[in-house]
Amino acid sequence: MKITLHTPETIYSPRHVPSWLLLACAAGMVNGFAFLMCEQFVTHVTGTVTRMGLEWPIVGVAIEYAVVLASFVLGAAVAVIVIQSRARQGKQPRWAMPLVLEAMLLIGIAITGRTGAFGQLARAASSEPPPVAFLSLLAFSMGVQNAAVASTTGLAVRTTHLSGPATDTGIHLGTALLADGEERRAALRGAALRGGKILAFMLGAGIAVPLTLSLDYLTLLAPAILVSAATALSFTSTWSPSDIVIR
Repeated sequence: MKITLHTPETIYSPRHVPSWLLLACAAGMVNGFAFLMCEQFVTHVTGTVTRMGLEWPIVGVAIEYAVVLASFVLGAAVAVIVIQSRARQGKQPRWAMPLVLEAMLLIGIAITGRTGAFGQLARAASSEPPPVAFLSLLAFSMGVQNAAVASTTGLAVRTTHLSGPATDTGIHLGTALLADGEERRAALRGAALRGGKILAFMLGAGIAVPLTLSLDYLTLLAPAILVSAATALSFTSTWSPSDIVIR
């Protein structure tokens, strides 16, 4: 059952484009913080699977990476279930609920981490393995975000990884060089959005550095705020597909 909130037109609405950039920036912050914490990424599934392959002789470590991967997948599944379960009952989907869940989870991780539940920051310098619970919770939140956005935009927008957007940027630019008229404008518009998400993700990772140094685990409050803003802007019932679009 395919359920979408955003159409190809509203995806590029001046109201909603900032939401995709805010969510990409939030994912960059979370990914950057995870790396600063224990030199591991939580949105980079390709890297996680690669590490599983590299670490297979050490069964315990490989299993930990498998748990992080499973957490991302579980988060994606939960997002879709939350959105589609009501729709299958003929009720109005709660479009915002998965992202609200993500924001609350990030806040919870920040507070829990501050109490020392996950250990001290900068564990990368320690010989101890990174806390799998910490990485798994972050991966789960990123799975929720990616699936919530992808499933409500007809798989047109993803905000937690860059391989797809980078590929799409190249495809759109190649199309723009060959096309003209409306087709070229649409291709350039698509390239601008994907390129913007890449820059926003990078900006988020960069911002994570000074925030981590000064706020410790409370750094995660920043992406929670960005996710909340994007949710209010683009996943509530206060807008409609008749919003002004860029043509």
